[in-house]
Formats: sequence, C-alpha cells, structure tokens
Amino acid sequence: MLTAPLSSSGLLDPAGLLHSWGAWALLGVAVVVFIESGVLFPFLPGDSLLVTAAILGPGIGLSPVAVAVVAAVAAVAGDQAGYTIGRRFGRRLFTPDARVLRTSRLEEAERFFARFGPAALVLGRFVPVVRTYVPLAAGVADLRYGRFARWNVLGAVLWAVGLTVVGVLLGGIPFVAGHIDVLAVVVVAVSVAPIAISAGVGWRRTRSAAAAADRSPVRSR
Repeated sequence: MLTAPLSSSGLLDPAGLLHSWGAWALLGVAVVVFIESGVLFPFLPGDSLLVTAAILGPGIGLSPVAVAVVAAVAAVAGDQAGYTIGRRFGRRLFTPDARVLRTSRLEEAERFFARFGPAALVLGRFVPVVRTYVPLAAGVADLRYGRFARWNVLGAVLWAVGLTVVGVLLGGIPFVAGHIDVLAVVVVAVSVAPIAISAGVGWRRTRSAAAAADRSPVRSR
C-alpha cells in the first residue's frame, strides 16, 4: 500500500515515502510523477522525491538508472494526460474559487506558455505547480501534437536525468546523506523560487503602476 508520511515540517517526507513503499518504491515514484505532471494535482514532492530516490537508491535497492527511466516515462505520460484534458475540455473544468482546479493557476500557466511557446514544456518542467498546468495550457492552445510530443519528451528526460544525477552527486556527501529532511526542504525552496520571484516582480510592477496613477494630475474637462 502506498502511504504518505509527513516530515516534522508538515511536508510530505520523500525519504519516509520511499521507505514505506518498500519493494513498490519505483511504482510510487512513477505514480507521484505521473499525477504531478499533468493530472491536475500539483501538491506532490516530485523534485525532492526524485533527488531523494537517487540518494537513497543504493541502500533501498533502487538503481539510479531505473529511477531516471521510470520518472521520465511517468513524466511524459502525465504531460500527455494533461495535454489531452486541455484539448478535450479546455477551461470548462476550472472555476475561480476551486481549491485545485482554480482559474488563476491555469491563467498563470497560459501566460507562461504564451511567453515561451512550446519551450515552456521544458522550462516549466523544472517549476512546481507550473509543470502541472503547462501541458494543459498547451492543449487548450491547440498546440500541434507532433510539436507537443517532441518538447514533452525533451523536458521529461532532461528533468528526470538531471535530478537523478544531482541526487547521485549529493549522495556522496556524508552530511547530505544524513540530513535528507533538510535537503527536501532546500529542493522545494529552490524549485519554488522562480514562482516567488515572478510574483514579487509582478507585485512591484502593480504597486509602481498604482503609485504612478495616483501621482498623475487629474485633467479637467
């Protein structure tokens, strides 16, 4: 049975997940990555789970190569699901006040996709929450499937292999191997940083525009 233990910080604990799954650890990685990649539930520890699986792999019977391959396949499949949902249902599943399927999240992904085009499928893959909704935005935008498939596979492979390599390298550092919980928090913080920076820049621009409007003289008719 796949359970979801929490760390002392209240976040999902990747190390605890892997240990609790036992022989089903690879399946657990695949399920988490698939769901987070495009099945409209972004609140799963995809990045930290993959890095942790690579670090703990030798001790729990997981090959880094197997982790990378399974994660890449699951990511491709998850993005495919998101793209199909977006193409078939568009924006109809989203409402402004929904807990998960919130219109604002889709709109953010659409802006990201409009800015970077199909390359957003690669860039967004490294940004939590955004990576869940960008494939859906590509489907809503009716991106030609051939182009979607190429960028989807490229992004999934770069993400899965890249994070697995990071985990293997970090696993050779004794402090890191002995403080997996701290590492998971750091990985999440680094992953979320682009969203926080973007939100901060947007807030500053809005505030500056509002201040400029307040300073503008009111023209009489």
